[in-house]
Amino acid sequence: MSVRITLLPGDGIGPEVTTQAKMLISALADDYGLSLEMESALVGGAAIDEKGDPLPAKTLDTCRRSDAIILGAVGGPKWSDPNALVRPEQGLLKLRKELGLYANLRPVRVHPKLFAASPLKPEYLDGVDLVVVRELTGGSYFGEKVEGDKFAMDSCTYTREEVERVVVRAAHLARSRSGRLTMIDKANVMATSRLWRKVTVEIMESQFPDVKCDYLLVDAAAMFLMSKPASFDVIVTENMFGDILTDEASMLVGSMGMLPSASLGSGSFGLYEPIHGSAPDIAGKGIANPLGMLASVAMMFEHSLDMVEAARRIESAIHQCISSNECTPDLGGNLSTGQAGAAVRSRLDGYIPTGVAHG
Repeated sequence: MSVRITLLPGDGIGPEVTTQAKMLISALADDYGLSLEMESALVGGAAIDEKGDPLPAKTLDTCRRSDAIILGAVGGPKWSDPNALVRPEQGLLKLRKELGLYANLRPVRVHPKLFAASPLKPEYLDGVDLVVVRELTGGSYFGEKVEGDKFAMDSCTYTREEVERVVVRAAHLARSRSGRLTMIDKANVMATSRLWRKVTVEIMESQFPDVKCDYLLVDAAAMFLMSKPASFDVIVTENMFGDILTDEASMLVGSMGMLPSASLGSGSFGLYEPIHGSAPDIAGKGIANPLGMLASVAMMFEHSLDMVEAARRIESAIHQCISSNECTPDLGGNLSTGQAGAAVRSRLDGYIPTGVAHG
């Protein structure tokens, strides 16, 4: 099997964790006899510095010719001027839009060993295993914008089709898990949320009567995510709400460095990245947590390459490393980024298909 992967290291700690992703992919490619081609390209601040564009045409073309993309992180203080016409985040948003990556999957599983790393009490964390499905190419991030000193506007727009496709994906996922879906909106005040509510009700009643669907306003959902997180299984929501709630959910596992994500479209092609930012304060220090990136690689093997065993081997190796405290300082360990990546690779052969990797 021939596989082409584009690596977008990006900014800050992005190159450090992307290096660990590359090494993990190579190790598994050897195990499974993959014909592997990996090519690096510029995105974000690094691309602005070199090309004056956060998503150069060459990068986009390279991504289009790939089976999957691995992204490190974009942004940092160097490019944070709010008045700048060109910003790193524009490259990421354009990449999602151009490639039709409309659904972002963000799993949140809490390892018992990390209960102490979370600000929540352990009794709130037991049994947490949820997935947020975030709409990724609509809403206020992509709507009409007006910027000025006395007036500004971000227009939030959604079409029925945009809502339908992400709700259907989330419902299928819920059906494959516990059969429970929660749709999060702000239907009491927002017209777009009322469209989300209406379309979701229609889809669930007509296509997924076997899936139990609950509806929560986003403010209540934010509260319940901290007070009873184990009550959630699959969550589906719009772009901005999903962005905020998944960052909040990172506190359940004790570190943003733990959470992976997959951005998917209509086929098997996907973009995979940890949800953490570029963390410029620790860039170059060798202490960045690579586990969220390595878990993102697991998602790539499952969703884009249909290599489920490889994905489970990675998840199991990460689980074993956490159990043995082979972690970076943010999780209470003392390993460097490279040492943590090596520890995961060393445990790939310890996988036994018993579901242990899910905590």
